[in-house]
Amino acid sequence: MGRLRDKWMGTLHADPGAQALPTQELRAALLALNGTGVPFGVREAGGGVDLVAEWRYLEPATGSGLRREQVERTVRISMRLLAKDREVRAADEQWTVTRAGPAPGRTVSKGHSKGPVRWGQKEWTYEKGPDGRRRKVVGLDVSITRDMKDPLRKAVVGAGWTWRGVYKL
Repeated sequence: MGRLRDKWMGTLHADPGAQALPTQELRAALLALNGTGVPFGVREAGGGVDLVAEWRYLEPATGSGLRREQVERTVRISMRLLAKDREVRAADEQWTVTRAGPAPGRTVSKGHSKGPVRWGQKEWTYEKGPDGRRRKVVGLDVSITRDMKDPLRKAVVGAGWTWRGVYKL
């Protein structure tokens, strides 16, 4: 059951011969992701958690007037660095707030979830191509796993550590 759970939680192991960096260098590498054009921020945290990566995303509004609806999504990955095991334990949390009506709108629903977050949104539009024919073009392409988790995982695994997704820290 261990391998299946690891796959579901998104665990990645470093290469067997990789030299593990010290804890402070890994922390510095994760904090250095802030200035690299990623859509999230990494900061120091307290309360049993070493670092927190947080992304606030406001989905494009749908509808107009009183039927206008917009979802604000916040994803937080709390990370604990375990130097003894050379692994980073990461727990995902997600909050959603749906607002309706003219901006800022009234709150219609709220949601909170813990566990692995696999959310993405893709929208296509049609436009005229260079040959004059209509073609489908990606207008919006957002993925939590690709845009947020992958840079964090690559930094951890590149430092010779293991990224272990957990439900609770």
